[in-house]
Amino acid sequence: MLSAAFNRYINNFRGFSREIWILTLITFINRAGMMVLPFLSKYLKEDLHFTYNQVGWVMVCFGLGSMAGSWLGGKLSDKIGFYKIMIFSLFTSGLMLFFIQYITTFWGLCLAMFSIMTIADMFRPAMFVSLGTYAKPENRARAFTLVRLAVNLGFAAGPALGGLIIMGIGYQGLFWVDGSSCIVSILIFAMLVKEKKKPVLEGMQEHQEMVVTSVFKDRIFWLFLFVSFATAMIFFQIFTTLPIYHSEMYGLTEFQTGLLMTMNGLLIFFLEMPLVSIFERNSVNKIKLIFWGSLMMMFSFVVLLMNAWVGVLIISMILMTFGEIFIFPFSNSFALSRAPKGHEGRYMGFFTMSFSLAHIGSSKVGMEIIARFGYQNNWIFMGSLGAFAVLCCIYLQKLLRKEASKISY
Repeated sequence: MLSAAFNRYINNFRGFSREIWILTLITFINRAGMMVLPFLSKYLKEDLHFTYNQVGWVMVCFGLGSMAGSWLGGKLSDKIGFYKIMIFSLFTSGLMLFFIQYITTFWGLCLAMFSIMTIADMFRPAMFVSLGTYAKPENRARAFTLVRLAVNLGFAAGPALGGLIIMGIGYQGLFWVDGSSCIVSILIFAMLVKEKKKPVLEGMQEHQEMVVTSVFKDRIFWLFLFVSFATAMIFFQIFTTLPIYHSEMYGLTEFQTGLLMTMNGLLIFFLEMPLVSIFERNSVNKIKLIFWGSLMMMFSFVVLLMNAWVGVLIISMILMTFGEIFIFPFSNSFALSRAPKGHEGRYMGFFTMSFSLAHIGSSKVGMEIIARFGYQNNWIFMGSLGAFAVLCCIYLQKLLRKEASKISY
């Protein structure tokens, strides 16, 4: 029985090309080293003694840089190729992480965060395009899930190890590990993966102009981007307000916060690929899955209102985890499915920009609400945003059905 279940689980990982496995490996190495992000708000608040307002503004600069990088990465991936963008982005941002630990002023960190995220987040749309290029058409959706599993497995290991590093040698150790992981992972990629050119389309100039027009007139795509933004804004509370809440409300250490995040990563590692495979085999509607994920994310903040028991932190994290499983693999796939061939970078650039904008909103809005009205009102706001995303998903399904009926007609 156990052997059969194990074999079914392993079968979900068969059929990928060598390049996809290497992309998965470097993603794991890089993500395991990304220990700064979960503790960035705590580092600014507790180590540098910034106010809530200043922490919020630094995270806004983080998000603005991420938006700029996502746009640049998507545009340049279509113009000069994803391969060069990936190498430049990770290698340069790795070097910059070594030096950012020596910047301790408010304005200096605002500028540094904007600069490093502009370069670092050029990687994301380029990586999405690389998956579309190296993966076989029949397993492209599973390839997205495989790389997401690497992200979450790295995320499971990283925060707990990061908490131990902070307790042992301080926050500076995180910057050295994070920078090193960026450089090591991209050197492995450059040595083992050869650049693969995308086919040049005939009439490229005319096609590009057509794509730009269609992107901005695609009502369904922009409504979908709003849902992506709203759910990401809720999710990013894990990195901004929740670590401080754990400490101030329940007295949790960095290591204990890291263990909660480790639980999130392990659940995703064991459950996401089998669930995605089941949903794909049964052709479950992607927007319907995103609807259920949004609902679970909404309830992950509703339960935080019952703050008399520390166990609600575990319940909230479990709900958030399943919301993440239902939303993120299928939002990636849905966004790519609406991109014309040869212009995936442009579409995935807009998609990743919605996440960058969510970084800005998540940190600044969350910190401002907490500073003025307290944690409970922040959870009410985030839960309400989740409810609005749920309603948008219902309307999005209606629009898609209408579009499908026009096409069939």
